[in-house]
Amino acid sequence: QVQVVESGGGLVQAGASLRLSCTVSGLPFDAHSMGWYRQIPGTERAAVSCISWSGRSTYLESVKGRFTISRDNEKNTVYLQIDNLEPEDSAVYYCAASRDKRVLYTVCPSPDSAYWGQGTQVTVSS
Repeated sequence: QVQVVESGGGLVQAGASLRLSCTVSGLPFDAHSMGWYRQIPGTERAAVSCISWSGRSTYLESVKGRFTISRDNEKNTVYLQIDNLEPEDSAVYYCAASRDKRVLYTVCPSPDSAYWGQGTQVTVSS
């Protein structure tokens, strides 16, 4: 059984930093692409950053320079470092693991088939 567990969210002031963590069990972590998505109330869930099994990374244009994704295959964990938080970053952040292994044609897990965590709330006050 695959489990995806996020942690690290919280309530912070604008300009602060957070590091979100996502630990996965039940699959060969180093063979799966990982992604961080966020959902603001009233909007659809959107990918903010992904990292492939081979280490390629992508970022939503609006978060480039402030968000950094990384993975530690020894710990089965993917991280999202968020610096200089803005109120617009407030959302529930979800971690997703790709269902397929060693996918070559895309970096982000396919949302329709991914394994999802329960999400962690990030709230940024101005």
